Amino acid sequence: MAIKSSNKVSVEFNMASLTDIVFLLLIFFIVLSTLINPYGEKVDLPNSSSRTSDKPTVSVTIKEDLSYFIGSKKINPEQVETELISHFEGQEEKKAILYVDEQVPTGFTINLFAVARKNGIQMVVATEPS
Repeated sequence: MAIKSSNKVSVEFNMASLTDIVFLLLIFFIVLSTLINPYGEKVDLPNSSSRTSDKPTVSVTIKEDLSYFIGSKKINPEQVETELISHFEGQEEKKAILYVDEQVPTGFTINLFAVARKNGIQMVVATEPS
């Protein structure tokens, strides 16, 4: 004798609510990513056709008015070396990207490269694609 159960368990899953949540999260992260500038200050970069695949860990910026930034933190020009050394303390890979405005005299860039070379920091110059 077979006893039939009156309670039937539904094995269906409604995906409509899950897709709504996924699309809302997608929109949230797309909007959020447009608000974040990973390199700090905006400068007028020179043009170049070459590219590098290195991923620097810190950005150094020299603006047109000769103000220096490491990331988005403004520093005095005399403190560049000590700030770079303290930033890379304990790190094996020392890579930095240099954002220099086109109007900055070349001597300031060369001095920064000398500081980087003296401390074993690999530095590349950021450019706009031509």
